[in-house]
Amino acid sequence: MANASTPPIPFVSGVGAYLPQRIVTSEALDAEHGLRPGWIYKNSGVRKRHVVSEHETQEMMGASAARDALADAGVEPGELDLILFAAAVGRQPIPATAPLLKRALGVAAQPFPAYDVNATCLSAIVAMDIAAMHIASGRARHVLIVSSEIATRALPWRTDPRTAGLFGDGAAALVMSAGAGGEPRQLGGFLIETYADGYEYCELRSGGTRFDFQHERDAFEANALFDMQGAALYRLTSEAAPGFIARLLERAGWRQGEVDLVVPHQASPHALAHIVKRCGFAKERVIDHVAELGNQVAASLPIALFKARQHNRLERGMKVLLIGTSAGVSLGGATMVA
Repeated sequence: MANASTPPIPFVSGVGAYLPQRIVTSEALDAEHGLRPGWIYKNSGVRKRHVVSEHETQEMMGASAARDALADAGVEPGELDLILFAAAVGRQPIPATAPLLKRALGVAAQPFPAYDVNATCLSAIVAMDIAAMHIASGRARHVLIVSSEIATRALPWRTDPRTAGLFGDGAAALVMSAGAGGEPRQLGGFLIETYADGYEYCELRSGGTRFDFQHERDAFEANALFDMQGAALYRLTSEAAPGFIARLLERAGWRQGEVDLVVPHQASPHALAHIVKRCGFAKERVIDHVAELGNQVAASLPIALFKARQHNRLERGMKVLLIGTSAGVSLGGATMVA
């Protein structure tokens, strides 16, 4: 554990990712769902996405990404103090998915905690905030965060193919560690704001307590697919984003012109382009791969961070802004010095 007399500084010591082997193009989905050739790409902006095969489970993808992140950090699973599984939809409602990851990493019998964090698309950012607090307080030295999503299930292809065409599957993992200062990928301030008037804009209504499967089976089935009011969600987030980013930068003591790189949640090509333009960031300073991977829900932001490092976009000393949106509706972000 960290020495309480010298408050540690949290930093991202390792990153990893897993993308399913199968790639599905928008043209193939047009044919599968009886749409005109080019319809999905025109209406979603997504060219292709990774989709799980029968042998690829959510926990398998997460464990693979976790092993890569741990190896990158030079941390053994037995050195962890906490595992956080950060996703919008886990393997099942009860129990949490995190214990399965602990088992997969070979540390099932060790007594450190493993639990889930669900802030939908912002789950990874919220988990990073929780990890940072554990590290800063001396309660943890190494925390593993895993985001793994099978977003291509429960999509409304019959009623809303425009929304269904946005999503893809994948997983990412981060190791956050205690540092003394000067380490790469050092985390700064976090900010999360919730605009609850948008609660109904993104919903998966079944699977919780809202519908009683024993007595409302028809309603349970009818609400088992994802539903999104895209225009309303787009309007709320685009209006709130500039002020939110200004407050996040103020908390960090940064000016907008000092931001070298923006790593956003990859919601959709159209929404990402509009929000980035509205917030005044140059296109070349923004990680944007949503057209090639789709929206991977909570995994999309940490995968974007992984891709930024993989493609040598994280140069030492850069000021990096991590930002995203989620159902509920929330905006969240963090600052990082690469």
